[in-house]
Amino acid sequence: MFRSLPWLAAAVIAGGALSGCGEPQSAQDPITQISADLHTHIAKLASDDFEGRAPATRGEELTIGYLAEQFSKLGLKPGNGTSWFQKVPVVEMVHEPTPMQISGEGFSQTLQYGEDMMTFTQRQSDTAALEESELVFVGYGVVAPEYDWNDYAGIDMAGKTAVILVNDPGYATQDAELFNGNAMTYYGRWTYKFEEAARQGAAGAILIHEDAAAGYPWAVVSGSWSGAQISLKSEDGNPDRAAVESWITQDAAKALFAGAGLDYAALLESAKSNSFEPQPMGLKASVSLKNTLRTSESNNVIAKIEGSERPEEAVIFTAHWDHIGIKPGAEGEDHIFNGAVDNATGTAGLLAIARQLKEAEPARSILFVAVTAEESGLLGSKYYAENPVIPLETTVGGVNFDAMSTYGKTRDIMVVGHGNSELEKLLDAQAQKYNRYTKPAAGAEKGYFYRSDHFSLAKKGVPMLYFKSGTETTEHDHEWAEAQAADYGSRRYHKPADEYDPNWDLSGAASDLFIGAQIALELANNDAWPNWYPGNEFRAIRDASEDARK
Repeated sequence: MFRSLPWLAAAVIAGGALSGCGEPQSAQDPITQISADLHTHIAKLASDDFEGRAPATRGEELTIGYLAEQFSKLGLKPGNGTSWFQKVPVVEMVHEPTPMQISGEGFSQTLQYGEDMMTFTQRQSDTAALEESELVFVGYGVVAPEYDWNDYAGIDMAGKTAVILVNDPGYATQDAELFNGNAMTYYGRWTYKFEEAARQGAAGAILIHEDAAAGYPWAVVSGSWSGAQISLKSEDGNPDRAAVESWITQDAAKALFAGAGLDYAALLESAKSNSFEPQPMGLKASVSLKNTLRTSESNNVIAKIEGSERPEEAVIFTAHWDHIGIKPGAEGEDHIFNGAVDNATGTAGLLAIARQLKEAEPARSILFVAVTAEESGLLGSKYYAENPVIPLETTVGGVNFDAMSTYGKTRDIMVVGHGNSELEKLLDAQAQKYNRYTKPAAGAEKGYFYRSDHFSLAKKGVPMLYFKSGTETTEHDHEWAEAQAADYGSRRYHKPADEYDPNWDLSGAASDLFIGAQIALELANNDAWPNWYPGNEFRAIRDASEDARK
C-alpha cells in the first residue's frame, strides 16, 4: 500500500504554511531540496567534462554512468530487467557535401553549405546525390485528407525535388478554423515534411527556413545539422527516404524564385488555400554527399520504483539527457554545446523527483526514462515507444520535462499542447492547491508539442503532459520574464552559450517538478486510465488499447 512521504503528509495533507507561490514549507521543505538537487546535477551534467553529452561519444559514457550511479544511490531499481540501460542501435554519419548548384534557363545559383543551405541524408549509405533534379514548389508539402488538403495533387514527384514552406496553412492564415489556427499541427513539423516528400517518391526535399514560422533562427539549423548526425539503425539503410534532405535560407529562396521568374509572394499566398496546385519551377538542383558511417549504440537510462500491487502498470517520467556535443566550427572558445537548460535541467529533474519519491510504495510502478538522441529527431524516445519495458497499453500516462525555467517562481504554468488530454485536470487541481493556474503555452505556432520526447509516446496513444513555468513571476514583472526567455532563444538555445549559471533561481523549476511528482503519485495509486479528449488525433489509438487493460 502507498505510504505517505513525511513532507507530503506534513505540508500537503495537513495544509502546511505556504510561501511564495504556495509551495509547502516543512522540516523537509521539498522545494528547497529539489532546487539544491537541480543545481548539483545540472552543474555536473552541463560541465565541460561531459563534452556536450552527444550520443555515442565519451560524453554519453560519462552521462549515462552518472545517471545510473545516482539512481542506484537513491535506492531505485534498474528499469530494464537487471540493467539501467536500454541499448539504442544508431548509425552516426558525417556528411561531406558539395555546394548545391541550381540551374535553369539564363539562371545559375550556388548555395554554400552553412551559409545558404544545410544538406544531409537519412539514407545510410556511402554516398547520396541529386543530379539535375527538377524543382517543384509544393507549398506546405501537406497531405491531410481530413482537411481536404493535398499539396502534391496531380504531380508525379519521382526523381524530382520538393521545395517546401515551414509550418502549416493555419499559421500562415491565422484562421482558427484552418488546421489548428496559429498553433502548429504535426503537418507543420520539418520531420513530417521530409517524410511526406519521401512518401510521394521525391528524390529530394528542400525546406525554406523562415525564423518566425520555424520558431528559431538560421543559426539553430546550421548548428544542429552540421557535423556528425545520428539516426536509428536501419536494416535496409532507409532506401525509402529521399536521397537528399535540405534547408535553405529565406534569402536564398527568394533569389531562387526570382531566378525562376516566379512571384514568391504570390505563390506563398496561393499556398494558403486547398486549391493550391504544385508549381514546377523550371530549375534543377545538383548536390552530392560523401558519407562516413559508424555503427554504434547509444543508451536510454531507465530506473523504476516498482509497484506494490500492479507493477505491470506504470506512470512514466521522461527527459532527454543528450545535447549537441562539440562542433569545432562553432562560436565560442571551446566549441562545446553544454546544453545546460536544454536539457540538463530536465534530466536533473528526473533525479530530483526520484529522491522525493524513493520512499513511496505506489500501487503502480513509476518509471524514470532518460532518453537519448532527442536532438537528432526524438530517436531515443521513438526507440523506447517501439520497445517499451512496460507495455504502452498498460502505461497509464506520464510527464515530460525539457528546458526548465531558470528565473524563479511563477504563478502561471504553461501547458504545451493545451487542451489535449484528461491529465490536464490533474494538473489544474495541483496548481490550484499551490495558488497557481494553468494556461496554454505561448508560441503554439512553433510546434513545441511535437518537438520533445512526450510526442513519441503520444503517437502511440499514451497521454502525456508537457508543462513548465510561465512568465508571471513573483519577483519580477512579466516583461522581465519575457525578456529572459527571448534572450535564451536568441543567444543560447542550441549554442555553446547554453551554460550552467550557479546564480540561477531554480525554485520555479522545483515547483513544477514537485507538482509533477504529485500527479504521478495520484496516478500510481488509483485505477484510472486517463484518455485524450474527444477529437484528439491520438484518442482512437488509446481507445483501441482498452482490451489489453481488462
